[in-house]
Amino acid sequence: MGNIFKLIQNENMKIYRRVSTWIMLVLLIAVALVVGIVMNATAPESIDENWKKNVQQENEMLKANLENEDYPKLARDTFEKELAINEYRLEHDIAPLETRSSWNFMIIAAEIVSLITLFTVVVGASSVASEFTWGTIKLLLIRPVSRAKILLSKYLATILFALFSLVLLFVVSFLVGIIFFGGGDPTAHLVYRDGAVQEVNMVSYILGVFGLKSINLIMMSTFAFMISTIFRNSGLAIGLAIFLMFAGLNVTLILASNFDWAKYILFANTDLSQYLTGNILIDGMTMPFSIIMLIIYFVIFNALTWFVFTKRDVAA
Repeated sequence: MGNIFKLIQNENMKIYRRVSTWIMLVLLIAVALVVGIVMNATAPESIDENWKKNVQQENEMLKANLENEDYPKLARDTFEKELAINEYRLEHDIAPLETRSSWNFMIIAAEIVSLITLFTVVVGASSVASEFTWGTIKLLLIRPVSRAKILLSKYLATILFALFSLVLLFVVSFLVGIIFFGGGDPTAHLVYRDGAVQEVNMVSYILGVFGLKSINLIMMSTFAFMISTIFRNSGLAIGLAIFLMFAGLNVTLILASNFDWAKYILFANTDLSQYLTGNILIDGMTMPFSIIMLIIYFVIFNALTWFVFTKRDVAA
């Protein structure tokens, strides 16, 4: 057990010795700061006193959109949920979340997790492939440690980098939100879930969004790690992972409108925050189903990685 911890420590040293790693972390902080500056400069000072009238006008537009069959079913389902939330808001006199609030900023900042995914893909893809590129793989494998432990240490170091970046983003977003928008009392967040509008504690909602978005982060990092190990090419792993990050969901949406089996595609299940917000990608999907699918993909990715690295003549 001591060996694996020492191996992980060594891999962490490799990651954080790279100038590119610190550039990525600085960029992450800078992006969160820029988003805060832009919001502070453009967001309205407070909620419009006529917010009820604005919500009613929005409801009229949503009703018109619902009657327009030119919209795909997924869009109409979204309109229906937004309408239900607005009606609940009016009935219970719950004003929309202020744009200029630290809570709203943190919800928006959660989207920056996609940038962390990109950075982690780069780190994970380079972890194994760079050993071949620099010719250090032979020196690595002559050590009295099994190949499986070496591979595991590289993978865990990659995941630790992802989790560290996620915590860093959360802390920076919280501080930027407090600096620009103050604290403020956390209001209830409205979500449409299980066929009804529900009030969710704002703090638990934000923690849930950040936590669930980390699942996509881990899955894409695992995929890139697998590709780089199998093909010994970090460029291919990074390029393919980035392409799937941007195109995977769109392709899944297109397939979902015509085929029921689209729910088995990886990208239909990686965003578990859909179950927190109530915006389910494909009808009939549940969180247990998505978790099972993710576990299956996770096992396949890691099994292929382990098999190739431990069985193939990687030192050739």
